[in-house]
Amino acid sequence: MAFSEYSEFDGLGLAELVRKGEVTPAELVEAAIERVERHNGTLNAVVYKGYEDARRAAAGTLPDGPFRGVPFLVKDLYCPVAGWPMSNGSRWFASAPASAEDDELVRRYRASGMVLLGKSNTPEFGITGTTEGAALGPCRNPWNPEHISGGSSGGAASAVAAGIVPMAHASDGLGSIRIPAACCGLVGLKPTRDRNPIRRTSQGGIAFEVNHIVSRTVRDCAAMLDWTGRPMKNVWFTAPPKERPYLEEIARKGPRLRIAFHGEPPSQVALHPDVAKTLDDTVRVLKELGHEVFERPLEVDWRKLYRAQGVWSAGNFVGMMASHVEALGREPGEDEIEKLTRWIWENGKHVTAAMHVQAEHTLKEMIVGILEQFEQFDVFLCPTTITPPPKVGYIDPCRLEPKELNRRQATTFGFTPPFNFTGQPAISLPLGWSADGLPIGMMFAARYADEATLLRIAAELEEARPWRDRRPPVWG
Repeated sequence: MAFSEYSEFDGLGLAELVRKGEVTPAELVEAAIERVERHNGTLNAVVYKGYEDARRAAAGTLPDGPFRGVPFLVKDLYCPVAGWPMSNGSRWFASAPASAEDDELVRRYRASGMVLLGKSNTPEFGITGTTEGAALGPCRNPWNPEHISGGSSGGAASAVAAGIVPMAHASDGLGSIRIPAACCGLVGLKPTRDRNPIRRTSQGGIAFEVNHIVSRTVRDCAAMLDWTGRPMKNVWFTAPPKERPYLEEIARKGPRLRIAFHGEPPSQVALHPDVAKTLDDTVRVLKELGHEVFERPLEVDWRKLYRAQGVWSAGNFVGMMASHVEALGREPGEDEIEKLTRWIWENGKHVTAAMHVQAEHTLKEMIVGILEQFEQFDVFLCPTTITPPPKVGYIDPCRLEPKELNRRQATTFGFTPPFNFTGQPAISLPLGWSADGLPIGMMFAARYADEATLLRIAAELEEARPWRDRRPPVWG
């Protein structure tokens, strides 16, 4: 039978229906497939359809985890799913064989009872804050398909916001969970570095990238991190343990917090008026809830920080491309990677070993300086983005020259990267709307390994300023 109410439930809600016998996993899969087929022509959120695999899994014996029977999408970026292609958003990978085995994170998703439905759109190598690429095409925002869904987890956010799936895998190297969550009106938590499994052990302990999900509710965010956020076996790095399950945390009334806030981005451009208004409204609500809120910027030499990060990341990118060349057996042809990718690759070749090491030392020193500031407050609040989501094409990696593209990114995004450098948890919450009906996210960052505080305040704001029942025009 058709399950017309499917999109009204979050992941835990759907799993509860399965446990009660009110709906079957197979019915959930068909409901999700119906919505992909209805909306994907508009959104281009799902780029690989694993329908038959999903139907077989739903008809079989699923693990009795917290999300048993719930359809789920995996981002098509460095997250292997056995038997499925992995494009990494690049034409260069079109000839790559299907993945041989599941990533460790994918194994944990399956063990939670999730049914993998397909893969979500991402830009080439996850580089940009918008999901627009030559290989997979632009992904669009359910709130207004003329606008971006954010990046690089734009396909995940678009699908969740449209009610295709209640949550989806996302990853974040400079903002790629939080930016699309803000663009699409979702909850997007970047967890502490090494809280969730990483794709290669060589990345643990220092890299900027982390994995989690985007979701419509705080409780789905908390429950999934409870399930996946445990140490990998036989690795030397791991995040400090949590005090109690995150689902228990969001049910507790925590202490009133000291919250610092600031609205000026590192690029020192003016906030869009609708974003500034949302920040003001958020500060007012937090004060009404009893928190101590005061204005205080992070004291950082942004030019020095981003210069060091740029050198460090460029060196890493050259190493990554060398690994790809070895794995694929050839360098990319002229039209097989985008101009931005080639520009970063060519510039990175000028980074010497000494430059890379010095940049890492500078980053580490400055990271300590940022972490020390959190001794003076519990949480730092700022906007997730400088503007509401711009139109598709404004930040187009296929059309724009790299310097102009980077300028546009710096004046649209810009708030999220520092907490990738420090490894601290940070969450974007949909706490405002632009005059023309586009979501606006506010970002909260906490001390290292303190996801609990972020999830408690997220749950408090979700109750005080609920967003779950707001529906985009492209929905369900």
